[in-house]
This record gives sequence, C-alpha cells and structure tokens, in this order.
Amino acid sequence: MLFASIANGAARDLLYGEHMRELTAHQLSTVTSIILLGAIIYIFVRMYPPSSDQHAIAIGLFWVTLTLAFEFLFFHFIGGHSWSPLLANYNVLAGRVWILVPIWIGIAPYLFFHLSRRS
Repeated sequence: MLFASIANGAARDLLYGEHMRELTAHQLSTVTSIILLGAIIYIFVRMYPPSSDQHAIAIGLFWVTLTLAFEFLFFHFIGGHSWSPLLANYNVLAGRVWILVPIWIGIAPYLFFHLSRRS
C-alpha cells in the first residue's frame, strides 16, 4: 500500500497536478488513492482472508494506525512540514477530502471480508 500511495502522489505531481487547481488535484488524488488501495486490500483479503469479523476490523484499524503514523511522523520529522498543513488535509469544510482515505483503509478489510463470504 505504501508503494501504491507513493506512485499515486508521484502521478499527481508529475502528470496532472500542474494542469489543474491544487484542490482539484488533491480531490482527484484522493479518488485514485481509494481505488488503488481498494484493489490492493481486495487482493489481500482474497489471498489472506481474516478469520472473523473482529480480525477484519483489527486489520483495518492496524492499517489506519500505520497510515496516519507514517503520514504525520514522516512528513513532519523527515519532510519538515509543520503540523498545520498536515492537519489541513483533513479539513472537509475547505474541500480537503483526504480523510476518506484512512476511513476507506479502515473499513475496506471488513467490507471485502463480508463480500467474499457471500460469494
């Protein structure tokens, strides 16, 4: 998931980010991130199915924790970004929809686990 997220960010910066407003690029990048990560999570759940609902929930919570820890700690301490711009990506009232990515990462294992049990 880390490599897909890095590739998604690189695609935004190199391919389309400079051809649209920053907010639009942010929103498009959020959608492509949800699609890419959804495909990865779907494949993971198919290959390594959780043993229960609780296990699927635990996987999602673990991944959300890793995602947020990486995002905030890496970009703050290594990338040198202050806390304000990092937190600004979660301001839905300003059109920043990045919060959908960790929400999706958190619920997708449970959702795909249930969908796979029905088929």
